[in-house]
Amino acid sequence: MDEMICVGSIGGAFGVNGEVRLKSYCAEPSDIADYAPLSTEDGARTFSVTLTRPINNGFAARLGGVTTKEQADALKGVRLFVARDRLPDLPDDEYYHSDLIGLTVLDTGGTVLGKVKAVLNHGADDLLEVMGPGLKQSILLPFTLAVVPTVDLESGRIIADPPEGLL
Repeated sequence: MDEMICVGSIGGAFGVNGEVRLKSYCAEPSDIADYAPLSTEDGARTFSVTLTRPINNGFAARLGGVTTKEQADALKGVRLFVARDRLPDLPDDEYYHSDLIGLTVLDTGGTVLGKVKAVLNHGADDLLEVMGPGLKQSILLPFTLAVVPTVDLESGRIIADPPEGLL
C-alpha cells in the first residue's frame, strides 16, 4: 500500500534556533517521532524528527534540515505524512480514520444512508459524518458499537442502527 496518512502538522517556529511547534495526530502523540522520516503531502521533502519537549497542544521538535527560525516559520501549516504500511496493524475493533472515509453506510434494513465524508472527534467518541441521497445536510452518526455494529472494510460498507429521530 503506498497510501500516505497524515500524522501531524507544523505550527511554525518555536524559539529562535530552528525548532518547530509540532502537533501530533497519533493516538499516542509521542509516537509521531517513531514514524520518521515524515514527508510533506507532495513528497517533495522528508524530515527526521526529534521531539525536544512537550508544549501546549504538541511538542517542540527538531526537523532534519531545519536550522533557523526563518526555515521553521516557512513550514507553518505543513502537514506531515507517513506511508500507511509503516503504521502498526490495529486490533479487529479499531480503524484508521482514512479507512472509514468513503465507505457506504447502510441501515440494518439494507437501505443506503450515504457515504462517510469525514470522521470527527470533539473530545468524546468519534462521529461519522455521513452524506447521502435524500439528506439535505450531512448527519453525524456516533461511532459506537451500539450504533455501528458492523464495519466491513473488504466490502467497503458500514452497517448502522441510527438512534431514533436522527434521520
